[in-house]
Amino acid sequence: MVQEVLINDDDYYVPDANQLVTEDDIPVDNLASEKQQRFLVGSLYSSLQQQTFLAAANVGIYHTDDKPAIVPDVFLSLDVQVPENWWEKQNRCYMIWRFGKPPEVVLEIVFNKEADELGKKLQIYKHMRASYYIVYDPNQQLGEKVLRVYELRGRRYFESQETWLEQVGLGITLWEGEFEGRQDHWLRWCYQDGTVLLTGDERAEQERQLAEQERQRAEQAEQRTQLLADRLRAMGVDPDTL
Repeated sequence: MVQEVLINDDDYYVPDANQLVTEDDIPVDNLASEKQQRFLVGSLYSSLQQQTFLAAANVGIYHTDDKPAIVPDVFLSLDVQVPENWWEKQNRCYMIWRFGKPPEVVLEIVFNKEADELGKKLQIYKHMRASYYIVYDPNQQLGEKVLRVYELRGRRYFESQETWLEQVGLGITLWEGEFEGRQDHWLRWCYQDGTVLLTGDERAEQERQLAEQERQRAEQAEQRTQLLADRLRAMGVDPDTL
């Protein structure tokens, strides 16, 4: 983390954002990774609308001013917001000295062995002091484990068998199903009871189904009322006078 150097009672050293690379315009991701990233980020924003947080995919994080940014596939930082003018140089990426804290969760999706997720990246995130580091390895490039969760305890990361992230109030789970027309295995956020966070499309479909169920109940109630009225008329009773 950046060390703030006291200059006087009012001023602190802050790295010059103009000297930092906030974007390099080099798209290097693949279709599967991009869709998985959007799945994770999108479900947070559609399900946690009452909470303040920042989640992003492929956005650089600067944890010190003398090293390049690291770019996790996904990160989640609680109790922070994107600055109003996000086009300004100092607001285009996640600079820890501006947000005042590292993200709670950083996540990497593995598709080859070149990125060194269990070596160099783990050390960087540990130095950054991200509370949780998640490595999702769908093709088992790094070993038999598909999912690894590292929790920061003191100054070290310890691999946890738990997928519930206590400090975040969310869990992570493997899920099989369809997202944007693609049937596959996915990594998803979940609540403590295992219920997954819904995407906007899933929420809209859920609301459509509830509306349809309510419509069917109303139709059935109307049919029962009409049947009763017909029986009363057959008995010589006018139902409209009751």
